[in-house]
Amino acid sequence: MVDEKSVFLVGIHQLFDLLLMILAFKLAFFLRKPAENLEINYTFILLLALICCHASLRFYGMYAPLANQSFLRITSKIIKSVLTGTAALIFLIYLLHVTDVSRLLIGYFVLLLIFFLLAEKGLIYSLVTYNRHREYVLRTVLIIGSRSRSIDLISQIKQNPEAGYRIRGCLETTDQGDRVGLEICNGVTVIDTMENFDKILLQEAIDEIIFALPLKKVDNIRDYIVFAEQMGINVHIMPDFQIQQIQYRPETGKLSLSHFLHLPTLTLSSTPSHDTALFIKAVIDYAACIIGILILSPLLIFIAICIKNTSRGPVFFTQTRCGLNGRQFSMYKFRTMVENAEELKVEIASANEMDGPVFKIKDDPRVTRIGRLLRKTSLDELPQLFNILKGEMSLVGPRPPLPEEVAQYDIWQRRRLSMKPGLTCIWQVNGRNGVSFEDWMKMDLEYIDNWSLLLDFKLLFLTIKEVLLGGGH
Repeated sequence: MVDEKSVFLVGIHQLFDLLLMILAFKLAFFLRKPAENLEINYTFILLLALICCHASLRFYGMYAPLANQSFLRITSKIIKSVLTGTAALIFLIYLLHVTDVSRLLIGYFVLLLIFFLLAEKGLIYSLVTYNRHREYVLRTVLIIGSRSRSIDLISQIKQNPEAGYRIRGCLETTDQGDRVGLEICNGVTVIDTMENFDKILLQEAIDEIIFALPLKKVDNIRDYIVFAEQMGINVHIMPDFQIQQIQYRPETGKLSLSHFLHLPTLTLSSTPSHDTALFIKAVIDYAACIIGILILSPLLIFIAICIKNTSRGPVFFTQTRCGLNGRQFSMYKFRTMVENAEELKVEIASANEMDGPVFKIKDDPRVTRIGRLLRKTSLDELPQLFNILKGEMSLVGPRPPLPEEVAQYDIWQRRRLSMKPGLTCIWQVNGRNGVSFEDWMKMDLEYIDNWSLLLDFKLLFLTIKEVLLGGGH
């Protein structure tokens, strides 16, 4: 899965470089002296330039992970690649007896291409290095075992920081409690035994579990895998030829043979595994948010002024919510209630209209006049566009719950946290407060199990329709 995603991203990277080459060549063509010979087939020259420069970029390793290199080294590679590719281009032009090719065009092409590539790689390098230090975007790995396979796995993860994984630690079998606290490799320690497996998964944001030991050494291993599957956590098993002993048939997850950082594993995934489609979903999220914020900025400012002038308190309401696999983040909304709304919640707790751990009242007395309008039109949710830009949310996905609500979830309900939360989902367009808590949870799991880009577009369309009809609460 990781390797497939890497191959796809490298393909996108190469395609973008080819587009930059075309842009550099076209600009160079227009910048050359008007008196230059126009009878030459410059489309053919462009094709040769693409072949030579692309081959040169690959030769100098420009598509290796940028985060593992210094930017000075990246700059050096870019200059060498462009100069080598251009030299190859000139050699081919000479070899094919193409005469009167504009030397000024070639010169402009070299300078423009170096500039474009430096700008592009600089942006990618900045984003990658920035994200490597952001806890929220790192995927947390829990390793089961602490012997040779675990050491190999830890080394691979440490050698590939661009993959975005953070090791929480290792768990040992219950009879190996004396190894707790022992450093295994590269600062990674044995943090506990399998006795506390369930507790760790419930209390911490774990994204991937990797069994890096012979399965026969883990008592009741089937129970551990079932528990992780119910929570929607990916499970990888490094093969030991004892897989048949667990005789496990997943209820919702999909079993597949894959590679985790080039190491062969048997993977159980209970979340969508369409890496290409998920990447497109992320691109749509960011692009739509940037465009949305620019277009809606006058409306956002107007709403902020209305809130400030009609009631005491801040414009925005910030609340801690649970995101992907239980990660906590600050979710933004326009304030729709009185300033001391959280304190008043205790007094009206008996009026809750929702079953389960969720608290909702249709005619909540704490809501302000402007707040009632914002809720009716769902405009109070607009500041969450900034949560999407931060990578904490998506346009479509299960709504982010409160930590105290998650604490009361049944195990099967926690699987709704296995996908990034969103502004809207099935529940938003199917009755909202009129839906029971259990049906709400089932709707979110239905979304996860049947996810596709088409489903996202459908839910976005239905949400817009719901907003225009004033179906919010």
